[in-house]
Amino acid sequence: MATGSASDTLVSLDALRFDAATGLAPAVVQDADTGQVLMLGYVNAEAWAQTQREQRVTFFSRSKNRLWTKGESSGNFLEVVSLHIDCDADTVLVRARPQGPTCHRGFTSCFEQPGLEAVAPVAPVGFLAGLERLVVDRQANPGAAPGSYTVSLFNKGLPKIAQKVGEEAVETVIDAVAGHRDTLPGEVADLLFHLLVLLVATGVPLAEVLATLQARHLGPRRGEA
Repeated sequence: MATGSASDTLVSLDALRFDAATGLAPAVVQDADTGQVLMLGYVNAEAWAQTQREQRVTFFSRSKNRLWTKGESSGNFLEVVSLHIDCDADTVLVRARPQGPTCHRGFTSCFEQPGLEAVAPVAPVGFLAGLERLVVDRQANPGAAPGSYTVSLFNKGLPKIAQKVGEEAVETVIDAVAGHRDTLPGEVADLLFHLLVLLVATGVPLAEVLATLQARHLGPRRGEA
């Protein structure tokens, strides 16, 4: 069961303190891959225990006055990756993988507002994780996106995908050496996208690449990167 370990939190999950008046504690849900804040809910002791037991986020619904497992009607469950309690032991952070839109309006996050440019922020590396998730879906469900460029790459096979990575790498190098500052970001973006497709095609998660990079940085020659 995914829970906070000694390296994750100094507070035991059993130490969560619920409000004396309501019997509730706030629970912030964060996408474990992208870091995006998905929603805020409340748990009582029973909901907290069920979340740990079933590894799906369960809240206490104040409007329904009962336990409520997110996704019980829509199927858009929040699968628990890890659970963490803050230093005061009165608030919960849930890192989860959403099985569909979290917001009942069909948005990824409950903090997104239609018609406004500002949405729940996602760190750049988090956006890459979200893009990877989309690429994985394109590979698994090619018929769901007719005309998709990503699907067409998978249909052409690994050699073609690898070729595209090579082409984009060459174009990136050419722009860099030529000093084409205005077009270089676009070329690097193309390279990163095709690298993501290559990783998915070969079954290597982006997280594994980042973990390797991090391990090298934190290795014997830490700080020399």
